[in-house]
Amino acid sequence: MVSQLLYWAPAAYLLGSVPFGKLISKKAARIDITNRGSGNIGATNVAREIGIKWGLLTLLLDVLKGFIPVILFARYTSQAAPCHELGLSAVGLSALLGHQFSLFLKFRGGKGVGTALGIYLGISPLSSLLAVLLFFIIVYKWNFVSLASISSAAAMPILITIFGKPLPVLIGAVIAAALICIKHMDNIHRLVKGKERKWRERKSGQ
Repeated sequence: MVSQLLYWAPAAYLLGSVPFGKLISKKAARIDITNRGSGNIGATNVAREIGIKWGLLTLLLDVLKGFIPVILFARYTSQAAPCHELGLSAVGLSALLGHQFSLFLKFRGGKGVGTALGIYLGISPLSSLLAVLLFFIIVYKWNFVSLASISSAAAMPILITIFGKPLPVLIGAVIAAALICIKHMDNIHRLVKGKERKWRERKSGQ
């Protein structure tokens, strides 16, 4: 298992590093999304700056960056092997780190919500669907994508526990939630100060 991770984890990181939001924005609108709005390469900023359909495409591709590595790892490695769940979490976290600290963006990147969703769709689909439901409830009620993202990420370890996933998966979910919250620190500060941009606001920048 350790020897397998020597190539699975770097491959997941490289896939995670592909900045689809930046590539889509450049192709569709001839802009550098890192210099527009919040400067983030994720789906929310893309949707705000160049349109919902491009944001949804970015979201889909970011989700696949997390989903594909864990599904392939689960399929092509032995589930009976010791530390299989640890390897699964390591591969997922590698994809997340690739998105958040992209090799192609000088180790900068997005906040990781879409990629984390893909990871846990592959590991615990029911947990992921409940987290998505929580996300939409919060956006509908309070109109803050950042608050919904943080809350959903924080809820994932709880959901993982409820559905009886093993300890390595829980630890991975805790680490992923922490990374996502760290990436949202500016949003958290703006939420506390009442200055965070709401989803339906048209003004540029978060």
